[in-house]
Order: sequence, then C-alpha cells, then structure tokens
Amino acid sequence: MNQTKIISRILFYICSVLSAGYLITFVYSIFCLITGFAVTPYKEGKFLHINYPFTEQPFLNIENNYSYMIFSFLSVLITYGIFFWLSARVFKVFFQQKLFTQENINQLKKFYLYNIFIPLPLVIIASFFVEVESMIWGLVFIHFMLGIFCLFLANIFKQGLHLQNEQDLFI
Repeated sequence: MNQTKIISRILFYICSVLSAGYLITFVYSIFCLITGFAVTPYKEGKFLHINYPFTEQPFLNIENNYSYMIFSFLSVLITYGIFFWLSARVFKVFFQQKLFTQENINQLKKFYLYNIFIPLPLVIIASFFVEVESMIWGLVFIHFMLGIFCLFLANIFKQGLHLQNEQDLFI
C-alpha cells in the first residue's frame, strides 16, 4: 500500500500542476483575446499569436475566427484544466489515511460523471462549428472508458464503506 501512496501522491502533484497550467493559460488567453493585450495578428490577420506576458515572443498560435477560438482552443483548455483538477482529486483519494469515506466516493463520482458525460456532447456540439479530427473521437472513447473504470472504482468504494461501517458497529 505504501507504493500506491507514493505513486498517487506524485501523480496528484503532476495533475495539480497540469491543471493549474491549463486553467491559467485559459484565463490568460481569455484576457488577451478580450482586451487585445499581447495579441499579434499574422498572415494577413488569419492567425493570431498570443504572446508571453510583456514580450513579443509567441506563446500560443491560433486561428483568428471565433468558432476555432471557442471550440478548438478555449473549450479544450478549460475542459482539460478541469479534467486534470479532477484527476488530482482522484489521486489524492489513494493516499488518504482512510480510503473508504463518502468524500472519496464523491471525488470518484465527480470524475466518472465528468468523463462519461462531458467529452461526447462537447465534441458533438463542436463538430457543427469546426472540423473534428478522427483522433478526437478516439480521445472521447478513452475518456468514456476512463469514466466507466472510475465508476467501477466508486462502486467498490461504496461497498467498502458499507462493510467498514458494518464492522465499526460490531467493534
């Protein structure tokens, strides 16, 4: 169990950093696109560079059209920011002193609900506005399978909580 705690703690920190990176990039990109701060158009205005703050160095390169900005850029940043935040919370479950708690089950539930019910509708909606590459459908399937796996884990944890509570009554 010690190995699981070490690995889950490492993955918790990695996912937390990734989540922060995606969410900060999302907020910075929104700010830049709304205000025009650190945005440089190029190729006759068809594309935009979002520059590193207070520099002229390109940080992100995006198409200069609203459909792309919303569905292929901003929605990806925010959904993966949330995904990695929820992933960090799931990894945190596995290095807690007590595994079978209602709070841990709730963390697993949030993760599986997000992965089962968010990617597919988001990609379907996006497909009306931008071209969705075939690889994206594979990612949707992976998220769905990850959600199903976490659903199984949550059900195991529910059973563990039930058994743990029964044992607590008899001790």
